[in-house]
Amino acid sequence: MSHHALTPNDVVLDRRDFLQRCGMGFGAMALGGLMTGTASAMGSSSGIVQPHFAPKAKRVVHLFMNGGPSQVDTFDRKPKLQEFHGKTMPLEGLKTERPTGAALRTPFEFQRYGECGLEVSELFHHTAQHADDLCVIRSMTADVPNHEPSLMLMNCGDGRLPRPSMGSWISYGLGSENENLPAYVSLCPGGMPIKRAENWRSSFLPGNFQGTYLDSSIEQVGKMIQNLRNPSARDSRQARQLDFLRGLNERHLASHDHDPQLEARIRSFELAYRMQSEATDAFDVTKEPQHVRDMYGPGAFARQCLMARRLLERGVRFIQLWHGNGQPWDSHDDIEDHRRLAKECDQGIGAFLADLKMRGLLDETLVLWGGEFGRTPAVELPQAGSNAGKMKGRDHNHFGFTVWMAGGGVKGGHVHGATDDFGFKSVEKPVHVHDLHATMLHLLGFDHEKLTYRYSGRDFRLTDVHGHVVQDLIA
Repeated sequence: MSHHALTPNDVVLDRRDFLQRCGMGFGAMALGGLMTGTASAMGSSSGIVQPHFAPKAKRVVHLFMNGGPSQVDTFDRKPKLQEFHGKTMPLEGLKTERPTGAALRTPFEFQRYGECGLEVSELFHHTAQHADDLCVIRSMTADVPNHEPSLMLMNCGDGRLPRPSMGSWISYGLGSENENLPAYVSLCPGGMPIKRAENWRSSFLPGNFQGTYLDSSIEQVGKMIQNLRNPSARDSRQARQLDFLRGLNERHLASHDHDPQLEARIRSFELAYRMQSEATDAFDVTKEPQHVRDMYGPGAFARQCLMARRLLERGVRFIQLWHGNGQPWDSHDDIEDHRRLAKECDQGIGAFLADLKMRGLLDETLVLWGGEFGRTPAVELPQAGSNAGKMKGRDHNHFGFTVWMAGGGVKGGHVHGATDDFGFKSVEKPVHVHDLHATMLHLLGFDHEKLTYRYSGRDFRLTDVHGHVVQDLIA
């Protein structure tokens, strides 16, 4: 069997290795302090760490505008909407989740940026300063106009069935560069998005590949990372407690035929112990100079962008930055709400890209921006409920929407594909979410058809049985 198609038993250590690692993991750390590790070799549950070919990117940051930002109000200007404002658009009927009516023009001004002349809305004027680094895909498509399955498709490659998340697949493939921090971190200010932890689950992959969730709106690091430190036991005393726990786990593991879920739980205890030396420092943005914090700007999203840069510097492989809890970009009632939402994140995103470039990190960091789908160019018709009487909102739209990527080997200053004259449906070089995933894995050095994991008699992969690498996006 190829070493890129592992079975659950392949990633569970044998008893001898387990005893050696646990003894060293706790006892030696108690004597010698907390050690910074490197990515584990094949056969451990720290990942494969051997890409199929030379990667262009080594890490990923997903700037997730959950709720669905409107493409025609951000990165896909459509002059026809002004001409047809308030009129029926000459388009074939496209089934939307709710009734929609006439064309709704954008209230936001667009202008060209960079040598490439990329048209960007005033909403993202900070991000637009990096136009020549952006690879804008204006022809994205998903499967359905509903949040839950579209979130699962974007995050896990399947809208209905429980599958490992993209971040779990990537950390499984690349392993960890820093054994003192999780390989996969998911930051969401104010709580959790809809579908909660399913968005960063590891599913049938070993549990240590699941994303570590933190509420980035909590400014005190000690409260943001809960239960990390034992308030009543430090150093050698805590090590003795953990060594005792290791002994209990060893006996329990032996009686349960080396259960991979138990193995993942043991590894989580080890990681938590090692994190005490590095996690609080990594998330503490007050250690940054004031001019750097001012560059990122105020607010929770800006703070988590700065956290992301600090995590990248420390070897975290996959970082997901959610805009907020629930589905903030879900502007059914009034598209003007996009102005407030963009103000909360645009400066932080622009500063993040500038900071990565200045530190030489952007070339090997793949940055992805977007939501789970877009929004209709037609106005959503008022109905009974929360949007009754409103006439300026947009419904969900999976037929055509926009995402962009930067760094990590993508073609900067490039626009790929197009929607129709009104921004409703992808009509030129459509890119499905499966194709996006396949292309991202390719940039990370993996053939998406070969990065598999055997479970229940089948070799599973992020793209299931779909997906094509979009070569036009690659520099």
